[in-house]
Amino acid sequence: MKNKKMIAMRMTLWIYWKIVYDAIKPYLNIKFLISFFTAWMITNGWAYIFVAVGSALKIKWMATVGASYQGILWLPCTPEKLVTIPIAIFIHKILFPRDFKNLSNFDRLLAKEKKK
Repeated sequence: MKNKKMIAMRMTLWIYWKIVYDAIKPYLNIKFLISFFTAWMITNGWAYIFVAVGSALKIKWMATVGASYQGILWLPCTPEKLVTIPIAIFIHKILFPRDFKNLSNFDRLLAKEKKK
């Protein structure tokens, strides 16, 4: 009896893993990582650069603006990834227009979410 429960639990975990893997698979390649890094630099990276350069060169306003924006980003209610991922998908469509595999996966996930 205990063995059957373990097998059922493993099968359930495998099914959940497969669902999660299918959802994140379009995001796990080098082309999307380039797009995501670019989007992250647009939304967040500039603040880290401002803090580093402002501190190194003693430019007070630059360090203050960068640190203030980082402080806002680290709040739990900041929807930063909700903005970064759509920007990354948009950049991916511009940089890699012939990446039909990923673009079709993005469209499929979008249609699936609209259906919900």
